[in-house]
Amino acid sequence: MTTIAIIGPEGCHAWQAAKKFSPDCETLSFSHFDRAAETFSSKKADYLILPVYNTRIGGILKSFQVMEKINAYWIDNIVLPIHLSLASLDDFHDLKLIVGTKTVLRQCEDYFTRHHPEISLLAVPDLDEAISEMKQNTLTNRGVIEAENLLQEHGLIIREREVLPHNKTRFAILGRKKAGSTGYDATSLITIPLKDRVGMLFDTLGEFTRRGINILDMRVEADAKTQKLQIYLEVEGHIKDGNIKDTLRTLEHNVIQEPQSIKILGSYPRVDMRVKRIKKFGFIGTGDMSKWFARKLESEGYETILTGRSTPIRPEEMIADVDVVMICVPISKTPEAIQKYGSYMKDGQALVLLAGEAENTLNIAMEKCSQGVEIMLVHNLWGPAAVTMKDKNASVVRTPRSGALCSEFEAFLYKHGADICHDSPTQHDLLMGVGQKLPTTISVALAMALDQNSINTSDIGNHSTLTSLYGILAMARVHSQNPRTYAEIMSTGGEGRKIVRSFAENILKLIDLAESGDINGLCTTIEKSRDYLSSDFLKASMQQALAVDETLGRLLKS
Repeated sequence: MTTIAIIGPEGCHAWQAAKKFSPDCETLSFSHFDRAAETFSSKKADYLILPVYNTRIGGILKSFQVMEKINAYWIDNIVLPIHLSLASLDDFHDLKLIVGTKTVLRQCEDYFTRHHPEISLLAVPDLDEAISEMKQNTLTNRGVIEAENLLQEHGLIIREREVLPHNKTRFAILGRKKAGSTGYDATSLITIPLKDRVGMLFDTLGEFTRRGINILDMRVEADAKTQKLQIYLEVEGHIKDGNIKDTLRTLEHNVIQEPQSIKILGSYPRVDMRVKRIKKFGFIGTGDMSKWFARKLESEGYETILTGRSTPIRPEEMIADVDVVMICVPISKTPEAIQKYGSYMKDGQALVLLAGEAENTLNIAMEKCSQGVEIMLVHNLWGPAAVTMKDKNASVVRTPRSGALCSEFEAFLYKHGADICHDSPTQHDLLMGVGQKLPTTISVALAMALDQNSINTSDIGNHSTLTSLYGILAMARVHSQNPRTYAEIMSTGGEGRKIVRSFAENILKLIDLAESGDINGLCTTIEKSRDYLSSDFLKASMQQALAVDETLGRLLKS
């Protein structure tokens, strides 16, 4: 029979966690963490269960201190809703004292302040013993706060049930063998007490950030004996993952600069304390961008289905089986896809359009989908070659029908570091005219001009300033990739067309001024535009331009 050491008596939340992990297990109850750890270390118990996090009080330091000292692997987690009730020997005597474990009393601080500010509190290490004392001495002015079933087993009268709603505790399962990879894992680690160095914490976190590894939890404590800094981290991924291995190796050798300065507490299936409403995403479109998003969503524990013209599962079949439908097809094909499949969606689902044109596509979606379908447009300004979303721009266009499912997908973008802008449909299309449609059109027109005038591309660099190279590089980028992508961008409708036409009209005006030699007129035009652009914008943009110049200069010299 499996034996599990726990903190607390039979019936407590740790006992419930043990039974959830192994229903037929035998539990060994202890009042003190160290006694439970000793029992596990001496192999009198197969597993040790420790509370590591509570939604009311955060991390439980003592558990991590125990894990740091013993030879064990954190292999799994149990998350329990904590249903705390207040009980006593009867329900009519006034209470003068409430007893409970230290952890439970901490969780209930707000409750006591609001409802029982005049009652004294007593933290006890052994709740069974405290209840026995109450019974033996008929202490009717004492109350106990704990799990309801434990209180009832002791024959106490429940005075208040569920005193703390939305209260959860995460319990760590510690064993003697490492847990294998599931594909949806997390790894916990703790450092030794670290030498004092400026930027140690910043540099440590930076190694994870620059590799796109999300940090789920972080705690920094001063070691009681040395008062040196110790860092606890929980990160996404398994210790076997190359990215994690590389990060830890860099931390030990380059950042902390001490061998064996990191203890891996364990890798285990990732646990999410948040409520996820979405279980499954379905994609209409099987291109690289759909696959990119599907991989990212799967890394968050979501299920995904990709459908298209040649997939075994048809889009209309998939729609009935998912919570969120993602349409990710070429911009020009998006309206057609909405027209074809929008009517299959049912109330309670969400439609997310991964599209580059907002106003027209959203109008069609609002018309084709029933009122109970959530609708949102997301325009991700990166391609499938991107490693992460971090610091990449994403335009999010919410509608009056965007709800909790849309918000969960937006939270997914935010978590992965996307720089989100909230736009109206018209604003999105207008700004995409500035940010994508016009620059693409200029790049294509510039290449056409080079061709028409027989300009040798090898001569361009020798006759350009760093500033004028920006346009040349943009032109090269457009012509180095899939032409359909940029053709789709140039052919989008909506307000973006206004920007391109306005630009073309102004080009002709500037040509007239330049060819007539009207230098004063050109200066006046530039000064007027400078006033509109504002000094703050120009100053910030110049700083960015100088940084780009510096990088370009180094590249050209190398």
